[in-house]
Amino acid sequence: MLLAARLPWLDVRKGGRTHRSSRKAAVMALDGAHRHELRLLAASRPAFPVLLTLGRFTGPIRRLPGVGWLVSDPSIARRILTDPDHFTILGEGIVGHLWAQVLGDWVDDMFDGAGHRALRTQTRDLFTQDRAASLVARAAGPRLRRCTAELVAGGAVDVADLARVVVGRIVADLLGLKHGMQQAGCAESDDDAAYRELFNLGEQLAALAARSTASTSIPEHAIASARAIVARMTGGVAAAWREASADTMLGRCRELGLGLRETEGLATLLMVAGTQTTASAMARTVALLHDTAEQHRLRAQPQRIDDAVREGLRVTTPVPVIGRSVSADLEIAGQRLRAGQRVLMLAYTTNNAPGGFDLDHANLQDNRQPWFGAGRHYCLGSLVGRAELSALLDALLAAGRPWRIVERRYARRVLIPTYVRLRIALA
Repeated sequence: MLLAARLPWLDVRKGGRTHRSSRKAAVMALDGAHRHELRLLAASRPAFPVLLTLGRFTGPIRRLPGVGWLVSDPSIARRILTDPDHFTILGEGIVGHLWAQVLGDWVDDMFDGAGHRALRTQTRDLFTQDRAASLVARAAGPRLRRCTAELVAGGAVDVADLARVVVGRIVADLLGLKHGMQQAGCAESDDDAAYRELFNLGEQLAALAARSTASTSIPEHAIASARAIVARMTGGVAAAWREASADTMLGRCRELGLGLRETEGLATLLMVAGTQTTASAMARTVALLHDTAEQHRLRAQPQRIDDAVREGLRVTTPVPVIGRSVSADLEIAGQRLRAGQRVLMLAYTTNNAPGGFDLDHANLQDNRQPWFGAGRHYCLGSLVGRAELSALLDALLAAGRPWRIVERRYARRVLIPTYVRLRIALA
């Protein structure tokens, strides 16, 4: 395949000699895992494999007419992401422009102005490592223990659905909406339904961005539909905003002096950004551990969960492409970039250049976790995302035996590549 990475020959030794059959099996497992990832990318948006392939051959930065500047070098990408004087998230073709049309012009300040800095400063302590671990244990612990019990009892678990429910629970708890889900008009057929619907509404909103590769100018009828979805998602925000504890995002928004309209908008953004990417990484990491057979090494060395989480985030890179708009002319890597042009950082290409999923991959200093972004827009919830993925792997390891995939289906025409279904059972 065009996008297939060059796989390193694995030196599996037995009695001082290279065990060729084991080496061949390991390479085949990695190749199979890579094929599934490619199919998943193509199912989400057919252009993804082509775009990400181009990044391997165009050099560190190259302009593609009709698309923009393509960046596949991690150091250049980091320079762009950490340069607010020359790059913005608000220009045409970039996500900030899209959200401003749906939520209002106040988004500009919250995305790239003084309001953005104030909000991050005001809420940073909600996202420490200890807080993240406590949040995940409280909001998702019982549901993950139920998953372990179902597997041990011989049942099958849809990890893709489980991930959607888990991230929905965690975002609702973080916002302070835990007791306001019913007011939001969510279904109540079981205790997972409200959180599943919260995720699905976020996915519908994200689909707007999936249709905006060339332009983020949205027709009026689409804006009206998006605002209707936002109204459903935030139906419980008003009551929670008035009563929420200062240990929640809604409580902090109130203390910061944000009005209800802005608070509902920020809640919407968190419901989308805090669920779609993490759920994708969770399901895909479980698949990668199975497809590469690395789950057996992880079972033997459960203390390496941090390595598995890092590798899962690196290989999956849930946001394959990160966009910025040039706000002021500059020269970078010998190229002249001009105001108004678009820059697309091919994060998936960059992150996967070192090879496939492997617990022994070192923490690459050149990359420095670009799957969470960098600079002023570095993901504030990165520690929560890691904790969610760790908790899921803990729950699967607690089942006591390796898992096998009994059914998988790729999600089609979605912004964030993911599995729509990934059922596993114990081997």
